[in-house]
Amino acid sequence: METLRERKKRRTREALLRAALELFTTQGYERTTVDEIAEAVDVSQRTFFRYFAGKEDVAFAVQDMAESAFVAAVRARPPHEAPMRALRQAFLESWEEMRETVESVVPVELHLGMYRTIEAEPALLAARLRRLAVTEEALARVLAEREGVDVDGDPRPRLAVAVFGGVMRVTERQWSTREDCGPEVIRTLTTSYLDQVGSALTGNWRTT
Repeated sequence: METLRERKKRRTREALLRAALELFTTQGYERTTVDEIAEAVDVSQRTFFRYFAGKEDVAFAVQDMAESAFVAAVRARPPHEAPMRALRQAFLESWEEMRETVESVVPVELHLGMYRTIEAEPALLAARLRRLAVTEEALARVLAEREGVDVDGDPRPRLAVAVFGGVMRVTERQWSTREDCGPEVIRTLTTSYLDQVGSALTGNWRTT
């Protein structure tokens, strides 16, 4: 059971996280300082650094939580599922769980708003791609373990994850330009794009 001290620490961390995302999405990542984030919660800069290593750490904290939940969902898929299906079903069937994970700390709309901010801020976009590489490597190792292959000797786990990751990036870009930008739009777009992977890679694109 959570103690009073633990509850206070959690609430401080969540308050800093929410304040940071609100500032990033309203005035921009580069223009926001750690001092401003701390002041918004009425704590010291020193307190901020007890919870986060810096602005990048707090900017991606919620995404890190969601991605960790997704990796765990892939690991838990039935062993008979083929790799690409395991990735697809893990995304679809853990969607609500990932959404609840996000909403436990910040409003989902604020979390989604960070995607637009990331696309608009070169420093954040570079950090996003770097951090995605770490998540994709973790997923590749999960797939390799599931299939009983050597991730360093067999390229298929990393290829499968690269394809899946590419779909997610296309989804994020497409979604970030739409006016109807609710969470269900992301789910619908991702499902549609995943369903087209086979034909997109091996089919004939020509219509004449």
